[in-house]
Amino acid sequence: MMDLGRTLLTVDQMGEADRLAVAAGIASLDLMENAGGAVALEIIKRWTIRSITVLCGPGNNGGDGFVAARHLVAAGWPVRLALLGTSTQLKGDARVNADRWSAVIEPLTPAVLDDADLIVDALFGAGLDRPLTGPAADILASATARAVPIIAIDVPSGLMGDTGVALGAVAAALTVTFFRKKPGHLLLPGRGLCGDIVVADIGTPAGVFETILPDTFENDPALWLSELPWPIDGGNKYDRGHALVWGGYPTTGAARMAARAAARAGAGLTTIAVPPAALAVYAAALTSIMVHPIASPEALEIVLRDQRISAMLIGPGAGVIEETRGAVLAMLATGRPTVLDADALTIFQHDLLSLKHAISGPCVLTPHDGEFGRLFEASGDRLVRARAAAAESGAVVILKSSDTVIASPDGQAIINSNAPPTLATAGSGDVLAGIIVGLLAQGMTPFLAAAAAVWLHGAAAAHFGPGLLAEDLPDGLPRIFRHLQDATSAMPAAKR
Repeated sequence: MMDLGRTLLTVDQMGEADRLAVAAGIASLDLMENAGGAVALEIIKRWTIRSITVLCGPGNNGGDGFVAARHLVAAGWPVRLALLGTSTQLKGDARVNADRWSAVIEPLTPAVLDDADLIVDALFGAGLDRPLTGPAADILASATARAVPIIAIDVPSGLMGDTGVALGAVAAALTVTFFRKKPGHLLLPGRGLCGDIVVADIGTPAGVFETILPDTFENDPALWLSELPWPIDGGNKYDRGHALVWGGYPTTGAARMAARAAARAGAGLTTIAVPPAALAVYAAALTSIMVHPIASPEALEIVLRDQRISAMLIGPGAGVIEETRGAVLAMLATGRPTVLDADALTIFQHDLLSLKHAISGPCVLTPHDGEFGRLFEASGDRLVRARAAAAESGAVVILKSSDTVIASPDGQAIINSNAPPTLATAGSGDVLAGIIVGLLAQGMTPFLAAAAAVWLHGAAAAHFGPGLLAEDLPDGLPRIFRHLQDATSAMPAAKR
């Protein structure tokens, strides 16, 4: 089972979690009190006392706002509160907390923002499933124009919690959500609009996961650290796996970076199979990476008979040529773990059926949006598209971007959020493919190998900082592995 602490819940699942919490004996009014109190606490942690305006909507998000306002007043903050509609229109717990508010409730107009140093957006949260319009949209636009920091409750109003799509949402400096994040907190543009994200514990019991079966997670070592391979005493290079990388010509840099990444990811032996004309180029540029000339499809067949080859990668610099297609099919026919990247995907853009039929063993596809669109007809948000492609192909699909989604054919998905913008540089995808094949070569399962590789890729880039080139990434991996090894050593033995 995946680490439940990294679970992402849809809007409907979060509603079900609230219902189950109430069924377990936790009063819904207590959940709202805890939520609003958590918002006030996070504000008090970050800012000194100053003028704050709380904007409340007509539902439970607005009820959270009333609670937060009351807690802030109790802490000595000067608070103005404005409501969309009237308090008599409120229902349930929101009405109870409106009645507990003893100060003035102002109408929702831009005038309530005058002299405000902070603004709380408690208008709609994830309960809104349509574009933000009318007075709510006008007042948030005014808040943005005044450059006043906004604290969003749950999600910025107008942000779709399941998809990250912004339908009128404006950027918050801080978002306080409850129990678990939603996909929209991580998917773009949502992630960029949430600011700092705090997940507050409001008393929802973990037992809700006996009913809610999560299938979406935030990428984190907690998901895969126990499966990350480490060298063992007495082992040899073949115990650590043999990765085979297909090397292209005349473009050679992509495959060389991928091979180096595979080796840095821990593969005990990494070999590049190259055309004979390219042998001198590869051999001169590589030392610990073995270079094997492949003159024909028959020669590749002979190489692939070596059962010590435990994972393969083809695509970086391979060329959109018939030789690439033939090599892909030959690798997939072995049934051993195979990573298809770049040109190895594009070569099948008009013949996806042949690729699907050829995938019979563990396989990882690594398309960016352009390659994805040429291969698959799936539509919808990134999660929906990645899941559909994984189910259709029978492979793990890594839909690459700043908010990379890793999807398994069984419907599980992981959203990555640690990729810095410096990864937008030529060759970084080749390195990612190399890390994946290096982990696969050591026996990691494709879904977790893909998730680990994406996270390691982002962590190495973030540690390097500005000025990153793709070739810097493989040599940044040892430091990241060292930190993870320390974390593994600190884990209880039962969890390793």
